[in-house]
Amino acid sequence: MLGTIPGAECVRLSQLFTTLTNGLFAINTLPLPFTKFGKAIAARNQILEHLKKVVRERQQNPTKDTLSLLIQAKDEEGNSLSEKELIVQAVLLLFAGHETTTSMLTWLCVELARHPEVLKRAREEQLQLASKGDLNLEQLGQMPYLEQVLLEVERFHQPVGGGFRGVIKDFEFNGFHVPAGWRLLYSILMTHKLEEIYPQPESFDPDRFSPQRQEHKQYPFSLIGFGGGPRICIGIAFAKMEMKIIAAQLLRSYHWEILPNQSLDTVFFPSNRPKDGLRVRFQPR
Repeated sequence: MLGTIPGAECVRLSQLFTTLTNGLFAINTLPLPFTKFGKAIAARNQILEHLKKVVRERQQNPTKDTLSLLIQAKDEEGNSLSEKELIVQAVLLLFAGHETTTSMLTWLCVELARHPEVLKRAREEQLQLASKGDLNLEQLGQMPYLEQVLLEVERFHQPVGGGFRGVIKDFEFNGFHVPAGWRLLYSILMTHKLEEIYPQPESFDPDRFSPQRQEHKQYPFSLIGFGGGPRICIGIAFAKMEMKIIAAQLLRSYHWEILPNQSLDTVFFPSNRPKDGLRVRFQPR
């Protein structure tokens, strides 16, 4: 995204984003230095300052990173994004593209470790593809079982619990009148747990997305981890490609085990994650 060289600066930015994320839903919103909210504000300001510096560097010397592409982009009338717009878009892309994808990949590692039969099938699919050559774009379209696993991770461990939509037309729902102009919160969490859509919703079952069952296609908007409708996540295809690449490399090249003495209880805010993070040991195959 920013062309940052791996090292101390990457670690610092990652820590700043963690601090920012932890303060998103803070109950105490006093911007004092020792509160979660105050620390989040300070982290946000440091991120903005860093982005302002990088934007100005890329304006002088464009590279091949995404930020440089945004700087050079122009609309039909030849207008480009202002410095403020570039910084805001960079924050959005960094947060939306980092936190949610990380959440799903974390739970993927957990669920594959918990379900050895799923891990075995997913690994066999990858090793069969690996025997034909290195991972490439064509192979990414030949992973039906891994796709099922990722869909079940999305259903079972949606990165965020809900989303907002504006009401553009009055409607009735379960005896309630909802007027135009209101804003609604739709629940991703509750939708993915509806038994009339997903039988035994508390079981992790990638086969519910198999061609024979396709439980998510009985009703519209049954799988909404990335939202739905015209305002569905703009990065959905990129995020799914990222997750496939990482999952494929892990399955082809590593064994892993979850380390003891940690809590994997689900924490839903600010994003879905295991309570103690995830400590796992990877070993080359």
